[in-house]
Amino acid sequence: MTNDVFLQDAGSGDFPPLRIGAGAGYSGDRIEPAIELAKHGALDFLVFECLAERTIAIAQAARQADPEAGYDPLLEDRMRAVLAPARARGVRIVTNMGAANPVAAARCVARIAREMGLDGLKIAAVMGDDVLDIVNSQRWPLIDRDGTSADLGDAIVSANAYLGAAGIVEALDGGADVVITGRVSDPALFLGPLVHHFGWHADEWTLLGRGTLVGHLLECAGQLTGGYFADPGIKEVPGLARLGFPIAEVSADGSAILSKVDGSGGRLSIAACKEQLLYEILDPGAYLQPDAVADFRNVVFREVGSDRIAVTGGTGGARPETLKVSIGYKDGFIGEGQISYAGMGAAARGQLALEIVRERLAIIGVPIRELRTELIGIDAVDRTLSADRESIREVRVRVAGRTQSHADARRIGAEVEALYTNGPFGGGGATRSVREVIAVASTLVPRTMIRSAVQYEVA
Repeated sequence: MTNDVFLQDAGSGDFPPLRIGAGAGYSGDRIEPAIELAKHGALDFLVFECLAERTIAIAQAARQADPEAGYDPLLEDRMRAVLAPARARGVRIVTNMGAANPVAAARCVARIAREMGLDGLKIAAVMGDDVLDIVNSQRWPLIDRDGTSADLGDAIVSANAYLGAAGIVEALDGGADVVITGRVSDPALFLGPLVHHFGWHADEWTLLGRGTLVGHLLECAGQLTGGYFADPGIKEVPGLARLGFPIAEVSADGSAILSKVDGSGGRLSIAACKEQLLYEILDPGAYLQPDAVADFRNVVFREVGSDRIAVTGGTGGARPETLKVSIGYKDGFIGEGQISYAGMGAAARGQLALEIVRERLAIIGVPIRELRTELIGIDAVDRTLSADRESIREVRVRVAGRTQSHADARRIGAEVEALYTNGPFGGGGATRSVREVIAVASTLVPRTMIRSAVQYEVA
């Protein structure tokens, strides 16, 4: 099927509200709030949003080493935690934890379900986002810098299009209890269940815009209920150690009531909702998504109870004719070293340490593309800060440099570690590391060139 066609006909009749819970806002998120939602959220759907911008490129490397790898590392832990309570309560699961390998992820979930005695569980893998062959077939102009995809050459390791909700809708229409995708837009994970349930057509732009709004509010999970929002003395949020994740009860017109499980930590407030509404949004009047161009300018939040916020408004326009594609590519290595100094003169000794390392790297001729040196606590964030360095009693020296080779990157951390015996007195707690840089470039590909498909596994 093409990516821009919803299969279900809207038909007629009344539809009950749909309850969707946000089980994760990023790959390493807590698991306990999702368990709480599965058991006590009275949900219809539990959605896990776990895929960051460059995650697929990293996952692709894992898949190349092992054909059954390349999906989210916490997939098994999450599924073992929520499959049984979700199945017992009729909660269906949607997630992008498939990353670079949704099919292997679906097989993994089917195996876990069989081990747990959940026979008959139907798992769908949504594919079609891997467009590496398309990107390699011609020179695609990059939208975030000068040049084309061809300029990245052999460094390209992945290319994934942001699919919309259509594949998810097809999987749910096909009876899937668990839907696992690769790269789809974050709001599409939530929009898919809404389209499936309410039968919204692919050209009902206002409804799709409102569904996108709901998805955008929920996609970061705990951010909406006070996590990240909290600022002691300014924006107080209770119970952050057991933060509850949000629920949206969505009506057929796209309006919603936001809430969380009673007794869970955090706070749903109009202020937190407004912050999340604008999170990662370049233009609130034109939020470009695969299914619609959402317009958030007339959104209204209204408190209707304790930890209950009503959301109304929002519109949408026709979807773009292109889909964004993220191209992951290898961009060298970062070598890093850190060491601490404490006591009188700590800042002066730290500054001397930085000067020594910079000079040493020049003497031994390490070819560094980019170098950063800083005293954490003094100038690591605000480079204009003029602190009273005499009064500072502890600093953390950090040196990080980007190189083309792993061997050169190692030499940066080695020079920092050598300060133990070759630098100012009193250095301690030295660490060093090297990591490969997987960078991301973006381009646009006509949506007509990209097709999604669904494959099923049954436990």
